[in-house]
Amino acid sequence: MRWVVRDGRLRTPWRVLLFVLLVVTILWIEVGVVALLGGAPPLEPALSVGLVVQSALLLAAALLAGHGMLRWVDRRPGAGLGFGLRRRVPRELLAGLLAGGAPMVLAVAALVLTGGYRYVTEAGTAGGWLAATSLSLAVLAIPAAAEEALFRGYAFRTLVEGAGPVVAIGVTSLVFAWVHGANPGVGPWALVNIFLAGVLLAVAVLRTGSLWFATAVHLGWNWVMAGPLDLPVSGLEGLDVPLYDVAVPGPPWLTGGEFGPEGGLVGTVAAAVGLGLVVWMTRPGAALAGALNGRDDRVRDR
Repeated sequence: MRWVVRDGRLRTPWRVLLFVLLVVTILWIEVGVVALLGGAPPLEPALSVGLVVQSALLLAAALLAGHGMLRWVDRRPGAGLGFGLRRRVPRELLAGLLAGGAPMVLAVAALVLTGGYRYVTEAGTAGGWLAATSLSLAVLAIPAAAEEALFRGYAFRTLVEGAGPVVAIGVTSLVFAWVHGANPGVGPWALVNIFLAGVLLAVAVLRTGSLWFATAVHLGWNWVMAGPLDLPVSGLEGLDVPLYDVAVPGPPWLTGGEFGPEGGLVGTVAAAVGLGLVVWMTRPGAALAGALNGRDDRVRDR
C-alpha cells in the first residue's frame, strides 16, 4: 500500500485525484439544487450572466473541496487556501490587475503601430463605454477566481509540496490549456499561449502564496481584452464596446485572428512580459514578496 499511503497519509497523486472527484461531486449537487429551484445555468461558453453563474458554482465547489481535503484528509489548517483576508489584499489586487493587463495592452499597442490591428471609430457615448467596460470587469471576475481556486488552489499547493514547483507548474498549466481546448477557434498556438498563461499564473501564486494576486493577474489579462481593447478572450466574444471597433488585417499567426490575442504571437509576447513583470514585482524585498512554503507564515492565511 506504499503506492497509496506514505507516512500515514495519502500520496500526492491520490490527494489531487480525490480533490478533483470532490469538486465534481459538489458541482453536480449544486447544479441539481439550482435546477430544482427553477433553472439550470446554461452550459454553452459565453461571456454572459450564464458564465458568471457557472463560475460561481465552480468557485464554491473548489473552495469547499479544498477546505474538506485540508481538514479531513491532510489534517492541517488553511483558512483561505490563498484567499485569506489580510491587510495587503487591496495592494495585491491592484498590483495583479496591473501585472495582467499592462503586458497585453503593450503587446496590442505594438501591433496597432505596425498595422496588425486597426481601430476605427463607431457610434457611442463615454457613458456607454464606461458601462460596457465596467460590466465586462464584473462578468469576468468570478470566472477568474473560480479557475484560480481550481487550478492554483489546493491541487497546486499539494503538487508543490509532493512533487516540487516545476512539476506543479507544468501539470497545472497543461491541464489549464487542455480544458480550454474546446473553445471556439482554438489552435495549437492558442493552446501554447494558454499554457504560458498558466505558467504566469502559477508563478504568481508560487511567489506570493496569494490567490488574490493570481486572480487579479488573470482578471487583468482577460478584462483588457474584453473591455478596453474590444477583442475576443480565448475565442469568446465579449460585450460590444461603443466608440470604436477593431479590424484585424494582420495574419492570424501574429494577431490570433478570431480567437483573440491569445491565439498568436502577440499573446506569446504578452505572457512573457507578464511573467517578467510578476517576477520583478515579487522579487525579494518587494512589497509583494512571499513564498509558497508551509514554513513561511507569509503564506498562511491570516
